[in-house]
Amino acid sequence: MTSFPGGLRNAMAGGGMLQFQEAIREELEEAMKSDLEKILSTAPESELEHIKKDLAGFQKLFHRFLQEKGPSVDWGKIQRPPEDSIQPYEKIKAKGLPDNIASVLNKLVVVKLNGGLGTSMGCKGPKSLIGVRNENTFLDLTVKQIEHLNTVYNTDVPLVLMNSFNTDEDTKKILQKYSHCRVKIHTFNQSRYPRISKESLLPIAKDLSYSVENAETWYPPGHGDIYASFYNSGLLDRLIGEGKEYIFVSNIDNLGATVDLYILNHLMNPPNGKKCEFVMEVTDKTRADVKGGTLTQCEGKLRLVEIAQVPRAHVDEFKSVSKFKIFNTNNLWISLSAIKRLQEANAIDMEIIVNPKTLDGGLNVIQLETAVGAAIKSFENSLGINVPRSRFLPVKTTSDLLLVMSNLYSLHAGSLTMSEKREFPTVPLTKLGSSFTKVQDYLKRFESIPDMLELDHLTVSGDVTFGKNVVLKGTVIIIANHGDRIDIPPGAVLENKIVSGNLRILDH
Repeated sequence: MTSFPGGLRNAMAGGGMLQFQEAIREELEEAMKSDLEKILSTAPESELEHIKKDLAGFQKLFHRFLQEKGPSVDWGKIQRPPEDSIQPYEKIKAKGLPDNIASVLNKLVVVKLNGGLGTSMGCKGPKSLIGVRNENTFLDLTVKQIEHLNTVYNTDVPLVLMNSFNTDEDTKKILQKYSHCRVKIHTFNQSRYPRISKESLLPIAKDLSYSVENAETWYPPGHGDIYASFYNSGLLDRLIGEGKEYIFVSNIDNLGATVDLYILNHLMNPPNGKKCEFVMEVTDKTRADVKGGTLTQCEGKLRLVEIAQVPRAHVDEFKSVSKFKIFNTNNLWISLSAIKRLQEANAIDMEIIVNPKTLDGGLNVIQLETAVGAAIKSFENSLGINVPRSRFLPVKTTSDLLLVMSNLYSLHAGSLTMSEKREFPTVPLTKLGSSFTKVQDYLKRFESIPDMLELDHLTVSGDVTFGKNVVLKGTVIIIANHGDRIDIPPGAVLENKIVSGNLRILDH
């Protein structure tokens, strides 16, 4: 048990606990300031200003982290959002499109969040460079979509990539291949923040070197950093100067996040003449999405609440599909002038996400992050639009990859759409076991992607391979126990089947 000096113990006993906590906070802030100054002194002259901004941003986040009482929201203040604050997509679409759609499109910028690595799928380098369909990567598909828009409507919609220090170099190398495309591509970098020790709450980095040993001491602080880093890069002002008014922001691995002309038209020509500064696309929850962030109302403002902020006693209520029916797709439409105004007034308020990590050497660290959608409450006249599920098609795992590579979807001009031959619009539930986790292993296990048009549910576990032209229908469960191997033969049709044990078909 910790022992305190007598005077301090008496002060605590006499209600001085608050002063004690304040003294600890001040001490930590001073220690952090001192450590950051030491780190800054190792910065090369050419990067000094840029790194100063990064560290100042981190210091502000750290200050708030010390002030806040914990991640929980005040659950008593959380209400369902009013009916008119989340509009059905059908109502937005029913307005149709104006004749001058090109002039509306010319005010748009597409921003893709491109800070993530493909490590969860066993790939090195940026996730956006993983092949997802017909040799096309996430980035290829994005460029094709925007090029198609620019060609069809004779417009100039640019693509902006928010990279992190993890993805910037590899992404920039690949951008040269798009130099002849009809898309202007800009990039800017997320901030680079120091990871802090869970024990001391001080940075584990001692300097700014980019050495391999130092790589784990820094992190990109979540996509909520977009506002500050976009502004600091100078690109925000440049795009406003070019007459751009809105950005459409989405995760680069969400293949459903294409430019929607009806939503754009609603923003540029609002029915009541009052422009929305922030639109969040939400979609109906299924059992698979119960942990997704949801839109609520708090103190008269729309507010995004994530599961990490919910007090333990209310987690089940938060997950309830009947009370909170929708979740955030992270497809967001945001006014550029509003970002500039709020950023300059230091008025963008986002909850801090405390993300604990254990490094390879076993050291426990904390990352302080923010989420882009959490800023919705800082903007005026914000709106949720309840969009079809087809606009949320994230590829987080090889199970997701199997769906988008299959004949469930057809590809046109970089956009994936559900095949008309599928009788119901929901996607099958697919669960591939650990033998399929890495993309290279997954690809070796399929001679060709099975026909999945009539599939409802697929579970595969263990050492399983698929021959060419396999057809899967209904519910299919394939389980190879430890030491067993199952080879599904070419041309096999599996309908409502459970396959287990050993199955090897040898060619004669």
